[in-house]
Amino acid sequence: MSDSDPSPRKKTRRRRSSKPDKPKRILGPTKAETALLQPFPGLALDKIIVPKNAEECQAAVEEIFAAGITGFDTEAKPTFRKGQKCDGPHVVQFSLTDKAFIFQLHRDECEKASAKIIASKEVLKVGFGLRNDHKQIRGRFGIDLSQVLDLDQVFRKIGYAGQIGVRGAMGVLLNLCFKKSKSTTTSNWALEELSDKQLTYAANDAYAALKILEGLQQDERFSAQDLKGH
Repeated sequence: MSDSDPSPRKKTRRRRSSKPDKPKRILGPTKAETALLQPFPGLALDKIIVPKNAEECQAAVEEIFAAGITGFDTEAKPTFRKGQKCDGPHVVQFSLTDKAFIFQLHRDECEKASAKIIASKEVLKVGFGLRNDHKQIRGRFGIDLSQVLDLDQVFRKIGYAGQIGVRGAMGVLLNLCFKKSKSTTTSNWALEELSDKQLTYAANDAYAALKILEGLQQDERFSAQDLKGH
């Protein structure tokens, strides 16, 4: 072989990565898929309590503390302009197994009662997508949301991608359709008196989270530690 001839290339073996393959992410059901399921039988209007004075607020707080666990969510008047700051939440809702309490925060006694539950380490607050709630609560109340269980994070542990949300979780776990009205979602939650549609929407957002947790507690894939708040 002459000096001008190129030297033969040595064959090199590729090293196999020692890193395990990432688990395949599971996608939640689509709206079209859950729409085919039986509707979720939520709380009726007569099971929804709207405290309006200190006595009614105190009674609600005592019931929630006695239960030790509550479905939880908040609602705020939406912002539509770029850069517009949200001053919510305007509504905080708590659910038990047979009723829900809707606290409208324009009432001082409701704001104080809500803050007591929100800050308590004795009451487990269960909901979906609570990251934004943390931020708004800190801004409005000046306190942290304590002892919470974000069910989106629970579903991530078994491979669901992103936020499965209450609709997807209801379809996957309970084989039921949870409908959410966009017009109600984006309605004015700072109103002096909420409409029946708003009350039903708010109550069942919290109630659904509690029912989904009950289903998770029967699921062998999860331990008691997985369903513990922080």
